[in-house]
Amino acid sequence: MLNNFTGADKVYIACGYTDLRRGIDGLASIVRQQFELDPFTNTLFLFCGRRKDRIKGLYWEQDGFVLLYKRLESGSFQWPRTETEARQLTPQQYRWLMEGLSIEQPKAHRAVNGLEII
Repeated sequence: MLNNFTGADKVYIACGYTDLRRGIDGLASIVRQQFELDPFTNTLFLFCGRRKDRIKGLYWEQDGFVLLYKRLESGSFQWPRTETEARQLTPQQYRWLMEGLSIEQPKAHRAVNGLEII
């Protein structure tokens, strides 16, 4: 379900470590207090613990929260650990993360903006 999640307008990841013993209320409070974002929007918030083989997702469905939990049987998520902030992902970065790749792919083609005809 998380590999091809398309219900959200935005996806944010909580960089660094999160205590995955937290439930819906604990994760929603992180979103609101630490990241100053609104958990009641059409946004998927992802959290990762120290082991990097499991993540939790928090998603508001207009009538309640959905708490998603994924544990990999082998391998780990390439989760950014150097920051303590929420980072918005592009759809491509989200796919990379779910495929076990880093969200920063140095050889990927980047969007080009502001071109002029000379």
